[in-house]
Amino acid sequence: MKIGFAITSSFCTLDKVLKEVASLKTLGYDIYPIVSENIVKYDTRFGKSKDFIDKLEKICEHNVASNIVEAETFGPKNKMDVMVVMPATGDFLGKMANGITDNPVNLAVKATMRNNKPIVIAVSTNDGLGLSGENIMKLYNNKNVYFVPFGQDNYKDKPNSLIAHYDMLLPTIEHALNNSQIQPVIKEYKKIK
Repeated sequence: MKIGFAITSSFCTLDKVLKEVASLKTLGYDIYPIVSENIVKYDTRFGKSKDFIDKLEKICEHNVASNIVEAETFGPKNKMDVMVVMPATGDFLGKMANGITDNPVNLAVKATMRNNKPIVIAVSTNDGLGLSGENIMKLYNNKNVYFVPFGQDNYKDKPNSLIAHYDMLLPTIEHALNNSQIQPVIKEYKKIK
């Protein structure tokens, strides 16, 4: 199975994302990485961009698509069985919910949607119970859009923050391929180790 794996710039989750990509690869999935332009542009306190890209390409055994020209091929030429967006930031959610495809991740997702293939979204946003909440609900009600179960990760210090249960990625993909949303979508959150 071919999985498009789109990564947005929730920099604090990138190490966890690499673990999930490696886990899927170990299970034999063919993974095609797509990253937002910010992943390519910025070194952060969580790591250097080049190091992350190198690790991702080594795991996936495919070059990273990191611009709109490369991402456009995911519709007509490079058809995926499923597209995962992990982490899905508030920026991604807002643009996707409103049909804006001005970056590689959103364009790859739209191209996959055009082929009526499932989109699996793993939320990671500090305003999921704030401004991004409306966009989550808009996307939740779209055909072929499925959410990895999520919950509040730090309700005391970040009361609007939501993050997906990354350990639920594979079962969510399996459900999405059968046109069903895994339940419950909103789960008690326990820290990801």
